[in-house]
Amino acid sequence: MSSPFDVRSFSRSGNRTTSSSDLTSYQEMIELSPRRRIPRILVVDDQPSIAGLMSQLLTMRGYEVVTASNAAEAEDELRRQPPDLILSDVLMPGKSGYEFCRECKENPATRLIPFVLITGLSDSADKLRGIEAGADDFLNKPVLAEELSARVKSLLRLKEFTDELETADSVLCTLGLIVESRDPYTEGHCERLALHAVELGRHLGLDEDSLVALRRGGYLHDLGKIAVPDEILKKGTNLSSDEWKIMKQHPLNGENICKPLKSLRLVLPIIRHHHEHSDGSGYPDGLHTGEIPLLPRVLQVVDVYDALTTARPYKPALSHEQAAQTMRDEARAGLWDIQLVHEFFDMLQEKRHVA
Repeated sequence: MSSPFDVRSFSRSGNRTTSSSDLTSYQEMIELSPRRRIPRILVVDDQPSIAGLMSQLLTMRGYEVVTASNAAEAEDELRRQPPDLILSDVLMPGKSGYEFCRECKENPATRLIPFVLITGLSDSADKLRGIEAGADDFLNKPVLAEELSARVKSLLRLKEFTDELETADSVLCTLGLIVESRDPYTEGHCERLALHAVELGRHLGLDEDSLVALRRGGYLHDLGKIAVPDEILKKGTNLSSDEWKIMKQHPLNGENICKPLKSLRLVLPIIRHHHEHSDGSGYPDGLHTGEIPLLPRVLQVVDVYDALTTARPYKPALSHEQAAQTMRDEARAGLWDIQLVHEFFDMLQEKRHVA
């Protein structure tokens, strides 16, 4: 019975000696900068011979490889140290590769890890099932070593680009916190907005991408204030006409800072439009009801509530009941989305009942 892994493609001489291409891989690995992290690959297969051969080949290519014999072991490994790539068999005892893949892709902590399903099944319906589970690629048994190496290299390059974008997002979120720290009276504001905006988005049934955008928007909505001088930012009230012109530029400044990152595509409207009003009296574009996108309106509601219930140098904190009445009155007057205001306070009421 032939192995589902093509050993002949692993070694041209038919045994497990090291080929010239393998020596080149060793040389490339040695020449890597010591500061560069070696990619980590998780191989999941219930047949030790196959997992061992794949592990040996990938290790010779310069990768760090860990193996698991089933999905449960793989999940333990994910919790211990997330890999850069997952290669998983489809048919295994217990949870199948399809189920394992779907759960990884539904988990925000692991959904960006490239996932390759390895299968001997040839029916197009099986491949469709893998696509629906969220698989990034497929390898058919018997696996050719050259094909495995090429697919792994391509997906790891994609993961590296994704990590760079995530790092850039983290840096910008940190900048948002730095901007917040310039005003001691707004301490914790960004974190509260990120938390409550996601809660309201989930209450409204928004998709995962929108929830991620709301969380990021909580941290980044006021990033443009990095260009506002302290004497204006900390003045808080009674700004002159010229000072207001500078302050009203912060949504545009923030949008311009974040615009180069495609991963922040859904966040840009939040940054630009979180100071718009339903009656057209907001800034920077003077939008009316129906022109303001949903995500900015969601963040706007939780932003106003947090501002009302937080003490500032120029005002005391309002109670929950006072803030609710104020926001309902202002929504009826045309400042906020009245339906979202109702939904927000319904959500808070439900949370109080649960507590």
